[in-house]
Amino acid sequence: MAMKNKVRMVGTVGAAFAAGLAIGPMVAAWAQDGGRAETYRLLNLFGDVFERVRAEYVEPVNDRDVIENAIQGMLAGLDPHSSYLNPRSFRDMQVQTRGEFGGLGIEVTQENGYVKVISPIDETPAARAGVRPGDIITHLNGTSTQGLSLQEAVDQMRGERGSTIRITIRREGTDRPIELSITREVIRPQVARFRLEGNDIGYVRLASFNEQTETALRRAVATLRTQSNNGLRGIVLDLRNNPGGLLDQAVQVSDDFLDQGEIVSTRSRRADDGQRWNARSGDIAQGLPMVVLINPGSASASEIVAGALQDHRRAIIMGVRSFGKGSVQTVMPIPGNGAIRLTTARYYTPSGRSIQGLGIEPDIEVLNTRETPTPGAAREREADLRRSLRNEGTGAQAPAQPPLPPLNLPANITERVVRLPAEGAPAFDPTKPETDNQLQQAVTLLRAVAALPPAQRRAAR
Repeated sequence: MAMKNKVRMVGTVGAAFAAGLAIGPMVAAWAQDGGRAETYRLLNLFGDVFERVRAEYVEPVNDRDVIENAIQGMLAGLDPHSSYLNPRSFRDMQVQTRGEFGGLGIEVTQENGYVKVISPIDETPAARAGVRPGDIITHLNGTSTQGLSLQEAVDQMRGERGSTIRITIRREGTDRPIELSITREVIRPQVARFRLEGNDIGYVRLASFNEQTETALRRAVATLRTQSNNGLRGIVLDLRNNPGGLLDQAVQVSDDFLDQGEIVSTRSRRADDGQRWNARSGDIAQGLPMVVLINPGSASASEIVAGALQDHRRAIIMGVRSFGKGSVQTVMPIPGNGAIRLTTARYYTPSGRSIQGLGIEPDIEVLNTRETPTPGAAREREADLRRSLRNEGTGAQAPAQPPLPPLNLPANITERVVRLPAEGAPAFDPTKPETDNQLQQAVTLLRAVAALPPAQRRAAR
């Protein structure tokens, strides 16, 4: 009911503005409530500025454009993930969560006025063109993205299937800008890709969390079990460069591997708006040892899954620290006027950790390259975005983050994991599993854990 009230209030205010901003008399009346006088004075200020723009700007302006730009500015000024969705953008978002949409196939955010790539989606035009996580998109068809809202930039990257767009990117460690010409397609990402490593380790990669994810995961695990003649000894769940998506799908994917206990909780501005999700009995992996792979492109829903499986010691988390997006966005439709995407809560792992700005730290850090980042180069994480929410578990007065249960693996097993690729090893190529050091170390670890006596395997969890 509280959510319905919020939606109704937003719709009413938006309608008043769009009708010509006849709010002056209302502000005077509302100001009788002395406690809100300053708020209403500022609303009157907005109305005055709006009327001056209409009357004095060098060219005639469209009232809807001015109001929508003002709303977008209000929301974008809160944090990197709140925004206004006009009717077209709202429809596009609804299509995207169903797992099919048009464009290039890039998950993006905004940083220092430019568009920054969180992750390209597997097997899309952007991924095939070589777009990488952390790339800064500086120009679209030769026009700077500086000053564009994130939604405006996204709208420009979308277009008719078969049309081409030229993007210019700046990449860490590269002196010159990179020009890419990409042909738009209808994006139907394969949300789950899977295969056997050898004949005993199942590998499942989840590219995003849309309405199809959990169903695709169940199908993948069942198929792997059949392909291995019921000889599976472990599962690698690859969440690298998975930018997230739907919260309910993250909960369902976590539940698929847990028999009981909390999966995730959210805490909002009002205590009674918080929510908690718990696992139901049933583990589709039937207790097989698991490794979850993460990297800086693993964000949001990916971090919910990794955090839940790590806190319950259901899986060993391997790779490098994740993106650190620990906030929840609620999409609130505005009847006849699109919707707003508003940050309404932080989420917490079962042990009570907030990973906002911190990310999930792997149990075992493993790198895919021997190259070190350029000193002073921008990192590819939430904490570096302008106006990102602070973590309530950090700071001089804040409580320390709850400790994790120990990872009870014998030393002779963890010592087998090679943190760095071997000297002279082929450069990492995501299309060639043999060059994927993180994957190869995950497989090695799983086979070693699977060889332990049953009692030691259970203790390791």
